[in-house]
Amino acid sequence: QVQFVESGGGLERPGGSLRLSCAASGSIFSSYAMGWYRRAPGKEREFVAGINKNGGTWYGNSVRGRFTISTDNDKNTVYLQMNILQPEDTAVYYCNKWTTNWREFDYWGQGTQVTVSS
Repeated sequence: QVQFVESGGGLERPGGSLRLSCAASGSIFSSYAMGWYRRAPGKEREFVAGINKNGGTWYGNSVRGRFTISTDNDKNTVYLQMNILQPEDTAVYYCNKWTTNWREFDYWGQGTQVTVSS
């Protein structure tokens, strides 16, 4: 069963912006805080941003002030607005539940590739 479908990635120049979307299954979206994660080439997956059911948000140190996570509850969709993109942001971006044990998740969607290059 597909739980997350990420989209919106692409090639962007440094300093540019992209908006990622994640359509989540209704049962998961309504029950869990949601997060965005990324995996850069040769690196482990890392936490990017999270949003809880009260709308509280958290960000990884490297993206704080540049990225914004939000949700559309009517569409069961999580967004990641990425501004002032840098080459270090190049990675495959994934959404998933946001819990303390996210590193142990077995299921990940296909992700969406973000490449920042001049």
